[in-house]
This record gives sequence, structure tokens and C-alpha cells, in this order.
Amino acid sequence: MTDIGATFRALHIKGDPLLMVNVWDGGSAKMMAAMGAKALATSSAAHAFTRGRPDGGTLTRDEALAHAQDIVSATPLPVQGDFENGFGDGPETCAETVRMAAEIGLAGICIEDTALPDQTAYDFDLAVERIAAAAAAARGLGHDFVLTARADGILTGAYDTDEAIRRLLAFEAAGADCLFAPLPPDMAALARICAATTAPVNALVAGPFNRHSQADFAKIGVARLSLGSALSRITHRAIYDAATAMFGSGDFSPLQKGISSDIIDDLLT
Repeated sequence: MTDIGATFRALHIKGDPLLMVNVWDGGSAKMMAAMGAKALATSSAAHAFTRGRPDGGTLTRDEALAHAQDIVSATPLPVQGDFENGFGDGPETCAETVRMAAEIGLAGICIEDTALPDQTAYDFDLAVERIAAAAAAARGLGHDFVLTARADGILTGAYDTDEAIRRLLAFEAAGADCLFAPLPPDMAALARICAATTAPVNALVAGPFNRHSQADFAKIGVARLSLGSALSRITHRAIYDAATAMFGSGDFSPLQKGISSDIIDDLLT
């Protein structure tokens, strides 16, 4: 039997970044797999959108697990769960979330150091304890499981790059397998993060980082790229633009930009 966690781990190579594509349903998962994806991930924001909710603490753990199981069953690819803050403040809750994620076949999950829904950063010591508990649970599974520790303070404005690096180093020492500080100020700051840490670093391809190529990220030592909700929001942009034209002026011409169902059918079969 294939150890999907080990397969996922082997894809993390510094300087040769894996493109881990965040998807939101079985169809998007199958499309990305057919087009060359080697690993997939859920997106808490994209999932929330499918439920008619905004991002940020609006999903329950049971909902996230059921959604992730749908993605896992869609393709044979490794899947990471975007599990926000682990669905609770306490270290044991994070550990329990790891065990439940492994039970449904996820290859790994990421856990943020930010409380939801208020998005305040956890105290440093508690943040480290949470990752240590999650890592201990991962190591006790009997098979491989990739735990990604997120330092979200740059993204939320709670702290700067120096503090993010301090937290990431502590998360690495606590047993995290992959490190992630979404949207540092620039590529130079991201390069600092990669240089300061030993574990593989994930970079979010969003905002100003969309201007950079996969080769650019490779040069500074990134090991994994994720898209967050970006791919999902492209579909919402198409819906928004088409609806604006239809309801605003009765213009249906944006519908001409749709992809042929034959192409989609080929990708899904």
C-alpha cells in the first residue's frame, strides 16, 4: 500500500518547488490532476465560497473534513488540508485534528498561528505548543504525514518578518515538516525566510508574487508553491463579470468566453 504522506514529502525539494494546486471540488481536482498537478490542497476560502460563506473561521472541522475527503477521493494525488487554526485554540485540539485528517487519507495539513475569527496571533509559547502537539500526533500515526506550520502574522499585520522567522524556527524545532509565512513584504524577505530555515518553505503565489515565475521562486530556495483561493477567485471573476453585463445592460457576450464542454469532458474522464 502506498504511503501517501511519504509520496507527498518526497515532492518537497528546496530549489525545485512543487506546485501544489488548491482546489474546491471533485471537478477542479480532476481537471488539475489531468493537466499535470502532482499534489493538491483544499482552500478554506474557496471551500467557504462554495458554502455561500466568507473566509475566516466560518467552517467547522466536520465540514472541512468532509470536503477534504471529497477531494481525496477524486484523484490518487496527495492532498493537503487547509485547516486554518486546527479548529481550536488548544494544543490537544490540533493533535486531534491531525489524527482525524490522517484517518480520511490526507497526506498532510497546515495549521496557522492565528485565532479565528478575530485573527489575532497566538502568544509565541502557545503557538509553539500547538505545533509541537500536532507534530507529536503526526509522528504517532504509524505512517508519514506532512505537517505545515503557518506563521500568519505578516499576512494579518500582527508582526513583521523577523518575528515570523523566529516563530518558524521554533515551529521547525517543535517538529513541523514544512514552513509557511504567507505574503512577506517582497521576494527578498521570502529569501530571508528560506535561508534562515532548514525545513522546506511554502510560498503563496498571490498579490505581488503573481508577477514571479516558478524559476524565480526556485532561485531563492522555495520548496513548494500554493495558490490559496486564487484559482477559485478567477472563476468568481468570470461569474461576476458575466453577471454584471447580463444584469446591467442585457449583454450576454461574456458567455462566449466559456470553455468547450468537450475539453472539460476529456479532462474529467
